[in-house]
Amino acid sequence: FFKLASIIPAEEAVGYMKAAIEKSYGTKGEKIIQMNFAAVDAGLEGLVKIDVPESWKDAKEINAEDAKRILPEYIEKILKPMNAQKGDSLPVSAFLGREDGTAPLGTSAYEKRGVAIDVPEWNIDNCIQCNQCSYVCPHACIRPFLLTDEEVKNAPVGYKTKKATGAGELATYQYRIQVDPLDCQGCGTCVVACPAKEKALVMKPLDSQMEEMDHWYYSVDLSYKENPMDKYSVKGSQFEQPLLEFSGACAGCGETPYAKLMTQLYGDRMYIANATGCTQAWGAAAPCVPYTTNKDGDGPAWSNSLFENNAQFSLGMVLSVEQQRERVSMKIQELMETIKEEAFQSTAKKWFEFYNEGHRSKADSKALLSAIENLSLTGEAQELKAFILDNSEHLTKKSMWMYGGDGWAYDIGYGGLDHVLASGADVNVLIVDTEVYSNTGGQASKATPIGAVAQFAASGKPTAKKDLGMLAMSYGHIYVAQVALGANPAQLVKALKEAEAFDGPSLIIAYAPCITHGIMKGMANAQVETKLAVDAGYWFLYRYNPDLKKEGKNPFILDSKEPTLDYNEFLMGEVRFTSLVRSFPENAKVLLAQASEQAKAKYATYKKMAE
Repeated sequence: FFKLASIIPAEEAVGYMKAAIEKSYGTKGEKIIQMNFAAVDAGLEGLVKIDVPESWKDAKEINAEDAKRILPEYIEKILKPMNAQKGDSLPVSAFLGREDGTAPLGTSAYEKRGVAIDVPEWNIDNCIQCNQCSYVCPHACIRPFLLTDEEVKNAPVGYKTKKATGAGELATYQYRIQVDPLDCQGCGTCVVACPAKEKALVMKPLDSQMEEMDHWYYSVDLSYKENPMDKYSVKGSQFEQPLLEFSGACAGCGETPYAKLMTQLYGDRMYIANATGCTQAWGAAAPCVPYTTNKDGDGPAWSNSLFENNAQFSLGMVLSVEQQRERVSMKIQELMETIKEEAFQSTAKKWFEFYNEGHRSKADSKALLSAIENLSLTGEAQELKAFILDNSEHLTKKSMWMYGGDGWAYDIGYGGLDHVLASGADVNVLIVDTEVYSNTGGQASKATPIGAVAQFAASGKPTAKKDLGMLAMSYGHIYVAQVALGANPAQLVKALKEAEAFDGPSLIIAYAPCITHGIMKGMANAQVETKLAVDAGYWFLYRYNPDLKKEGKNPFILDSKEPTLDYNEFLMGEVRFTSLVRSFPENAKVLLAQASEQAKAKYATYKKMAE
């Protein structure tokens, strides 16, 4: 700009810019400063004059991907204009029918941003069918698909599959890993996670993978298949459709894989109360919604509240849903006392028998609804039937979740969270712990560990991290777990299953690496970093299940093993700790030594609790 505009001499402008770079990034190290200097120099040296063709004045916008699909009205009238920064020109009439503030699910699938430089290419010969790539993907843009022989025959040219490995029904299908290039963020997490000796995924330029879009559309339109595996397993969970896809989260985000997995297990009957923060920013980046629906049109009912009252907001949902379901169950009871028809009676009894078992509630509810619809009634019995049919959405047991980051749970919303946990209400809490206020600039929170550099803690946080799990366990009636997706995927699935099944409050604290941590190896290694955190004794895995006390067992299970990695070695892999060593070496010596000792003491405490 300064070279072309000649407002001041370009050399003088470069001097000012480099001085600003040193001031802004001095704590990041000499390498970062020199990289920024090189960027400034390249901006001058790389100028090339291009003559713009006159015909461009009359150019019309053509979106090749949109041309392949029939777009819903919301996409045409609201999403596309807003994404084109023409939202102010929308008339009020465009929003008619949405006066309640709701937005349709699944609209992120129409954005097709194409922001990645490189995206993964699947090597079918090297694939061991573990589904790890799908499990870790923050944006749900790489997935396993199962095909019948007929679907393989009808597939587009170049669409390769291999026989699915496994027993039973799984062995009757063909298997494929499919990438969605235009929704991929290019983070490379899937490539790093691939455990095959010869990697089954390799990053290739986006342009070279564009033919995969036709393969993607074919894959997502394949016939529905019941999961041939246990969905509460790492591999089996990935044969479930993710009902969170293509969010606006950062490439390699440590938060979204947890939420995505949650929707794969419970999304078709899930309510989510989402605290303000990163989870809300990527979870509802207007005008798109990344939460989506399945083949039956069922998906998470998502709503957002403020930092300070999200727990109370969620509790209100819990109490409302419980009350409405209980009201419907009372009407069913009344109908059972009036109508003795055998098929209806047996179906209703089974529905009541498994009333609180969410994993089978949906099927039982469908069967009961069918039995009631087949009843030919009059008078009061007909009124009861009509009421039940009108309120049939309350038959299925809902999976109630509140969700947010550590800024909400440890700090601003802690009072409300503590109140809800103490209440004994049957609500599930998932906290994605980035250890800072990620969404507002990386400020220190009570979840920030001792010695970490963050906003308002430039010389290293001087106090220890709050142990939210221990505080919750002190009540004795709350299910509590600490998890780390990249460290122990199976423990995470087990914790989610146990928490949702637990009749009472449950709290899952999930370690979520963030770009604010400054992971030296980059966000492609975010999940590797969670494993290193556990190996070093920086983060601990455990489950506390009060139900085990009823069986005479210890409710506390320590899933972490003895640390095998040097604590300081782990810390020196992240800028939030290395910058302290550079800028405040004396502070670093004291604080990081304290951090190591506190970690050892904490593990000793957990170990004793597990005895």
